Amino acid sequence: MTTRRTLLRAAGGLVLTAPAIVRAQTAAWPAKAITIVVNFPAGGLTDGIARAFAQHVQQATGQQVIIDNKPGAGGNIGAALVARAPADGYTFLHSVSGTLVQNRVMFKSMGFDPDKDLTIVSGTPSGVLPVVVHKSVPATNLKEFVDYSRGNKVNFGSWALGSAAHIFAQALNEKFGLKIEVVNYKGEAPMWQDMGAGSLQAAMGSPQAMNALLVKGDVRPIVAPGRVRYARLPNLTTAVEQGFTDEPFLPRGWLALSVPAATPKPIVQKMSDLWVGAADSEPGRKMMESFGLTEKPLNHQEVTADFERLKASVIPQIVALGITPE
Repeated sequence: MTTRRTLLRAAGGLVLTAPAIVRAQTAAWPAKAITIVVNFPAGGLTDGIARAFAQHVQQATGQQVIIDNKPGAGGNIGAALVARAPADGYTFLHSVSGTLVQNRVMFKSMGFDPDKDLTIVSGTPSGVLPVVVHKSVPATNLKEFVDYSRGNKVNFGSWALGSAAHIFAQALNEKFGLKIEVVNYKGEAPMWQDMGAGSLQAAMGSPQAMNALLVKGDVRPIVAPGRVRYARLPNLTTAVEQGFTDEPFLPRGWLALSVPAATPKPIVQKMSDLWVGAADSEPGRKMMESFGLTEKPLNHQEVTADFERLKASVIPQIVALGITPE
C-alpha cells in the first residue's frame, strides 16, 4: 500500500538521483556533434582559430565539430543565438572579447547579457594587430599618418563596432582633432576587400587576413599597436616606440570561447582543457603561427579573472571617447 512515507521516500530518491543523471550526462560528453558559432564571417582570425582548434577537439573526442558563421551587429547576433541555446555543452560561441566587453557600451541593446547569459570557457590572446595604410597614402609611421589625416579624407576600417580598431581610430580623432571616418564591417574579410579596392585609406587587423595585400604591396604597415613588435614584421615599431602611450593605442584582448551560462561546470572544464591543448596540436600550431600568435590560450579560470580586468580597463576608454551607442 502506498503511504505518505513511501511517497516521501520516492520523492527523496528522485531528488538524489538528479545530480547522478547530470553526472552521467557529463561523463558521456560529448555524445553527439558539437556546434561552434563564430559571430564573424569566414576568413578572419576568429574564424581561422575556431576551425583549427575544432579539428583538435574533433580528433580528441571522436565527435564532429561544426563551425557555423553567424555575423552581424558587431557579433551580437551570433552571441545572442548561443546565449539562448540549450545549456547542454553542444553549442559554443567563438568570438572576440570585444563582443563581451565593448559591445555593452556600444549598443543600446545587445540581445543578451554577457555577464549573466554566457560562461567563458577559454581565451586565446589575439596578438599584435598592425595598422596599415593603402599604398596611395604616403605615411610610413603613425605621426605621418596623423599629419596626412589633417588635410585629407581618411576612411579607417574596423572589423566591428566597438572593436580595438574602432577605439584606436576614434582615439586619434579625439587626441589630435581629426575627422577620420571609422567604417565598421561584419568581420575582417570584407574590410580587407575594400582596402584592396582602395576605398579605405587605413585599417587595423590580423596579419594573416591582410597577408595577400601585404605581399602585393597594396598596403603598408605603419605601427604595431601595443608594446610588443610583431615577429613577422620585426622592423615595424610599436605604438610605445613611436611615442603613442595612451591606453587606446595599447589594445589587448582575446578570442573568447563561451557557452550558455548554465552549462555544467565539468563540461566547461573539459572543453577548456581541450581548447588549451588545441594550441599545441598540428592544425592549431600552424594556424597560430600563420596569424603570428605566440601566447597560449588562457584556461577557464584564467580567462574568467582576466575578463574582469579587461572590463575595468576598456569600458572607461570607450566612455571617455564619447562614442554614441547604436
